[in-house]
Amino acid sequence: MPMTDTPALSVIIPHLNAPEVLTRCLDALAAQRGDGVSFEVIVADNGSAVPPEAVVAGFPFARLVVEPTPGPGPARNHGARIARAPILAFIDCDCIAAPGWIAAIAGHFAAHPETGVIGGDVRIECADPGRPTAIEAYESIYGYRFKLYIERDHYAGAGNMAVRRALFQQVGDFGGIDIAEDMDWGRRATAMGVRTTYVPRMQISTPARDSFAQLTRKWDRHIGHDFAAVKSLPDRLRWALRALSLGLSPMVETGRILTSDRVSGLRERWLAFRCLTRIRLYRCRRMLGLVAGGDGAALAKGWRGNG
Repeated sequence: MPMTDTPALSVIIPHLNAPEVLTRCLDALAAQRGDGVSFEVIVADNGSAVPPEAVVAGFPFARLVVEPTPGPGPARNHGARIARAPILAFIDCDCIAAPGWIAAIAGHFAAHPETGVIGGDVRIECADPGRPTAIEAYESIYGYRFKLYIERDHYAGAGNMAVRRALFQQVGDFGGIDIAEDMDWGRRATAMGVRTTYVPRMQISTPARDSFAQLTRKWDRHIGHDFAAVKSLPDRLRWALRALSLGLSPMVETGRILTSDRVSGLRERWLAFRCLTRIRLYRCRRMLGLVAGGDGAALAKGWRGNG
């Protein structure tokens, strides 16, 4: 596509030290070139030991930029600043866009001119679909509840989100590494009267985390960010009660696990329940530890250490 043409979409991918999964992400997008929607891809590298120049060079519709400020938010912001399309679509480099992802985004915006922000569905890509691990089963149900985030919490996860560029400029950039940047952006948009819409046909898949340690790092980040808002003694008491209720919550979730269409069979449901119990007890301990004098800021930043 000549640079003089204006694409319909700009797809923005933050990247850090993951050239193999970036290749898979770009392959899935390349397969959608014939769907009738023109798009460009901007890979915003965020400090890789070896920038993925060779990978990106293999995809003529993609270009590579470097964002030195740490964090996926600044990387996405860099891509948004240089994007040429009226619609910005964000996907993470370890995600695979399902067939029709590009068309679903473009089609929804075309059919709903009043809509400014949309988010889609996320499915877990199991290493062995016939025999998921405990973490794969758990994350299939609980890892990426984007419909819930959009409809209850009024934000779309930035790993599968699209927004009109003019609106993105109005709301402003994603925040930095010290906050949950997609949640913060969504709250700012909501405060301006913007409504985010869930689009199930806008589907991607992503591998589950490789280990329980990776899962805990994800929750450490969220817990650390949330604790930043805990200032007063009543806040601390509410936080402690929330932690205790979280530790007791797995039994309440049995109905959701038994009826979920994202896992099948008793084995997968048992594995999901077992992992859910383990991670919620971990979160309970972490939250109580912060009340007792832990460092929330350090907890929030620790997730990137192995990035």
